[in-house]
Amino acid sequence: MRSGALRLGRREFGAHEPLIMAIVNRTPDSFYDQGATFLDEPALSRVERAVLEGAAIIDIGGVKAGPGEEVTAQEEARRTVGFVREVRRRHPDVVISVDTWRHDVGEAVCEAGADVLNDAWGGVDPKLAEVAARYGAGLVCTHAGGARPRTRPHRVAYEDVTADILRVTVGLAERAVELGVRPDGIMIDPGHDFGKNTRHSLEATRRLDEMTATGWPVLVSLSNKDFVGETLDRPVKERLIGTLATTAVSAWLGARVYRVHEVAETRQVLEMVASIAGHRAPAVARRGLA
Repeated sequence: MRSGALRLGRREFGAHEPLIMAIVNRTPDSFYDQGATFLDEPALSRVERAVLEGAAIIDIGGVKAGPGEEVTAQEEARRTVGFVREVRRRHPDVVISVDTWRHDVGEAVCEAGADVLNDAWGGVDPKLAEVAARYGAGLVCTHAGGARPRTRPHRVAYEDVTADILRVTVGLAERAVELGVRPDGIMIDPGHDFGKNTRHSLEATRRLDEMTATGWPVLVSLSNKDFVGETLDRPVKERLIGTLATTAVSAWLGARVYRVHEVAETRQVLEMVASIAGHRAPAVARRGLA
């Protein structure tokens, strides 16, 4: 079991310090922003705004998660490596994460200054963890239900989805430690929507405390996802309220890292939950004192 501080890049975060990971998609076809940060200047502006709004981590992705046109490793690297280098130059202390499943891309972005490799496809390339170990980078270990990258779930079934999530993510985390990845840089992610239908993702949320009980810091990527949309019957641009509700539940159950599109709104939710839990004092205290 691991607990306590989380060390990512140059920074160390306390056990009760929730972290916001802001999404910056370097893709022309991302499901949420439809390429709004594909070009360098809009993407750099997005980074600047996210940092000002309270993001501790910037998560840079060069390939859309869902199906679409093929993106080779060379093209993924072209979209991400130079951008990582520029973000590192402009923001020396921000934690830079790259969403990739490919070890060769992982190596290139670590050379450019990335601090974390966000493996959203559950170790499909086992060499990615070796890259994280070699560069001293953090690693996100995700449950994807055995799905191949960029595929959608089809009639997927689990005898117990949370048991499978625990088996896979803890197994990936323990393997990473054996390979030399720092234990205080490893996070586990239930992989909402990845290899799951909506009921699976809801159950994974409801039972998130079983993941946090392992002692590994839990990352949740909830933002505007299909399970939120299906639960409320809302299109992509109308899922913020559902996302924030799910964020609050996840925070109460002990998640540590939140991968999001809307940083400012998420920060308010996390601060409110932390104050209710007794981990954060109110920003001001006037009521009943005058």
